[in-house]
Amino acid sequence: MLFGSQRDFNLITGINRELLSNVVEQEILYYKLSLEQTSANIYGESTQKVFWEPVKLNCLIDRGDQQTISDDFGPDSIRDTKFRFLKQDLFDTQTFPQVGDIIVWDEDYYEVDNTTENQLFLGKDPDYTLTSYGPNYGGSLSIICICHLTRAEKVGVIKQRI
Repeated sequence: MLFGSQRDFNLITGINRELLSNVVEQEILYYKLSLEQTSANIYGESTQKVFWEPVKLNCLIDRGDQQTISDDFGPDSIRDTKFRFLKQDLFDTQTFPQVGDIIVWDEDYYEVDNTTENQLFLGKDPDYTLTSYGPNYGGSLSIICICHLTRAEKVGVIKQRI
């Protein structure tokens, strides 16, 4: 294979990192849910969640349109948003996104509903290959967190020291 080696992958990762941090400059705070410190009831639910100290990360943000819905409790704003992270940045900060984590951006709180990791360099996944040279080519570039807007009171972010 001529293209797609680890060296090429590192070049693309470096360019993307520079673009995110020096050109795009969209920063968020990522609160990782501490499952060990959060107590749950018999149904697996918790009224008060505990989060680790936030990590500041650069990302691309794809905001959906804000909508207002009304129910028995009054009007409420909703917005679906996707936060696109460079996988290497998450790996370097040891931040591994999971459902229930909180992202703070523009003084709004977003709860992670799902994560997607399907942007592969040259379409090759070095973890799944049927050739002997496959692990040396390709790689996963990004992780996308699909989130919804949530109320600050509902989040109940309690700072936890690492």
